[in-house]
Amino acid sequence: MNRSSRIRPEQFIFILIMVTLLPLLISCGNFPVASPGEMNNESGSAPSTTTLTPFQPVTDTQTVIPSTVETGLQTMTSHTETPTPEPSPLPADPSQSVWLAPYLPPGIKEQISLPGGINIVNDPSNAAAHLSVGDEATLTTWLYALVAPYPTITDQVLKRDLLQSWQGNPPGPFSGQPLFLDQHTLDVLSAWWGEPAPSAVQVIPTRELLEKAWDQRPSWGIIPFETLEPGWKVLAVENQSPLRRNFDPGDYALSIPFSFLGDSEIIEQVLLNSNLPASNRDPDLLTTVAVTGVTALVRATAFTMHRNGITYPAQDIGEILRSADITHISNEIPFTVDCPFPNPVQESLRFCSRPEYIELLEEVGTDIVELTGDHFGDWGPGAMRYTLEMYEDRDWDYYGGGYDRKDARKARVIEHNGNHIAFIGCNGKGGGYATASDNQPGAVACDFNWLKEEISRLTSEGNQVIATFQHFEYYTYFPQPDQQRDFRALAEAGAAVVSGSQAHQPQGLEFHKNAFIHYGLGNLFFDQYHFCTDYACDDGFIDMHFFYDGEYLGNELLTIVFEDYARPRLMTPEERGILLNKVFSASGWQ
Repeated sequence: MNRSSRIRPEQFIFILIMVTLLPLLISCGNFPVASPGEMNNESGSAPSTTTLTPFQPVTDTQTVIPSTVETGLQTMTSHTETPTPEPSPLPADPSQSVWLAPYLPPGIKEQISLPGGINIVNDPSNAAAHLSVGDEATLTTWLYALVAPYPTITDQVLKRDLLQSWQGNPPGPFSGQPLFLDQHTLDVLSAWWGEPAPSAVQVIPTRELLEKAWDQRPSWGIIPFETLEPGWKVLAVENQSPLRRNFDPGDYALSIPFSFLGDSEIIEQVLLNSNLPASNRDPDLLTTVAVTGVTALVRATAFTMHRNGITYPAQDIGEILRSADITHISNEIPFTVDCPFPNPVQESLRFCSRPEYIELLEEVGTDIVELTGDHFGDWGPGAMRYTLEMYEDRDWDYYGGGYDRKDARKARVIEHNGNHIAFIGCNGKGGGYATASDNQPGAVACDFNWLKEEISRLTSEGNQVIATFQHFEYYTYFPQPDQQRDFRALAEAGAAVVSGSQAHQPQGLEFHKNAFIHYGLGNLFFDQYHFCTDYACDDGFIDMHFFYDGEYLGNELLTIVFEDYARPRLMTPEERGILLNKVFSASGWQ
């Protein structure tokens, strides 16, 4: 080796520095790296276009976040606990990217799962497909409910009035009142309707909405359908309510469509990998239960049925009762073949019904019969057994009475659309009114210790319990202390609904321990027309209860008034307002 080919000390130091820096320079990725073929040119040096710039700064957009971190012999892969995909921090290929509107309801966003290679971006202009509010190619429809605190007289509003309220000009009973809603709901409606007037809305945390609305009555708000709970009254918008069985989402102002537009292949891949529901309201998860007050087909009621036709009393309300998925009738009177022709002025309180009268119960779509009434035993054991056989022949359930005490105590569970509704009841007066024993049929007396344990058991097994009473009768709108004690005890045991079947006039309401209590519904079919003080017995309720996906959502109070000794009809708005004001006042709500 000649002298000129030796490496001088300063050259050795320079080469050592370059060897040390070379991996760092390559990892920065801020200059083109020549391939081996390019390096082996005629001169043996790198092409002139390859200029190494070891100190060029690295910007944020060029930072690569590795998906794995290797430590020794283990590889730790990062992951997230939520199934909701997040926008990628990497620059995404627009042809393989989607934009999800930030206001998407959680029930939509949580069901989206992206296949490999498809990313979410924050900027819609960088996406091949967009999921957002729109009705051009509706993928899913999200339903919202217009709500008010339960003791609200108003039942419905016009769509134009709702939109005027959004624009800051609320008319009618809510004039001057902002719409209460949470941030998610505000964002969705703003995307669909446009931004509201500043005074039109008030944003409140979801968990505080119901309490805030009750504190500031009169008030109203908008909430997602799936967040409904007892304590809200759902206001119909032009006769459309998402609680009702005949609801038409296509004709409802608060049906919000969401569309997925853009690259069809991208959309197809995302949908195949996701589980998006068609809506947040599935009619196949809804159950409606009509609970009614006193039925006693005797005296003047029965006489009128003979004169005007057996089904005459159902002329105005039959369709309403039939529309329920489960129709409850509290029939106090036994059927018997030797029941005499009805006397409209009968003085005796020993009652029976002729067998043909059951046609009226068929007409209203009866599904389950409550037998807690005082008069079930009036015509003796034979008539009670005959009555039970008539119900069984029609595949009707019964409860609160039976062939013996064991049978009468049984809760009857009806499964409908995945909802398990358990009916249980008893006679709170006992004695001669409740004749069920080990070997005798009749109504069953209340054993509150057993009843509370049974309700707790039923609830723990996933049932929604409707507990009903034949309690002491009071001709007052105000519930009495003994009623409050006993009704609340069943609510505390876990019943969703506690209802009084004994009252001949309407009584007050209460929410207690998440249960709905109605102390008395009044008569359904009974002849106390113009009988009570201020004609209070002319009025009554049909309570339409709504269960959804195993939960109790609430109810709608249907108000009725008798036209004569047999036939109730729906009240006019004016009549309804008067009755609701009386009952709400007796409930301590005004």
